[in-house]
Amino acid sequence: MDTFIFNTASIRNALIVAAFGANLGMGAALAASSDASMPQAHSDGVGAAINDTGITAAVKAKLMSEDSLRKSDISVTTTNGVVTLNGTASSSHARSVAAMQAKSVDGVKSVDNNLSTVTSSAAEAKTNKAVSQTTRAVSDTWITTKVKSEIMANSLTKGFDVSVKTTHGVVVLSGALANQDAIDHVKDIAAKVKGVKSVDTSAIIVAGK
Repeated sequence: MDTFIFNTASIRNALIVAAFGANLGMGAALAASSDASMPQAHSDGVGAAINDTGITAAVKAKLMSEDSLRKSDISVTTTNGVVTLNGTASSSHARSVAAMQAKSVDGVKSVDNNLSTVTSSAAEAKTNKAVSQTTRAVSDTWITTKVKSEIMANSLTKGFDVSVKTTHGVVVLSGALANQDAIDHVKDIAAKVKGVKSVDTSAIIVAGK
């Protein structure tokens, strides 16, 4: 049996195997380094092992040359001419292409296609989550900048040190102001900024106290 892991990072290994695939010692070494979770069947005899090594190399080369499989992560195992594909395919189409390419290699008796596919809904959910997090971060940054500029431009709060932090639309103000009226005023300024859900002024103190 001979096993290779197929992904875009393994191009160098594929070239080495393609050049020396007929060498039984190399085939044994590669098999020993395979993922321990892979099926551990054995080729029937030295001749079969050599042939399986060549088939695995040829299948791997086929898969690597197929553009539609670049986002797939596929391992190839050959035992007595039977090729087993394990891992993940980027789509149902990619899964079918992988099996078709493996079957086209000379010496392959059959193909066991155990590839799973990444569902589009899962991929979409992941993308939407990333977009949502980025949008929220940009929104919070914008709110913080806007609140700061409004406070600095206001005659009652100008010149006082007020810090602004925004998390999920909640603005937290801290620092020192002249009196309670100024605190209430700055809270009102922040609350009127678009996107602000609430304003916390508990960290603001009255200067001089």
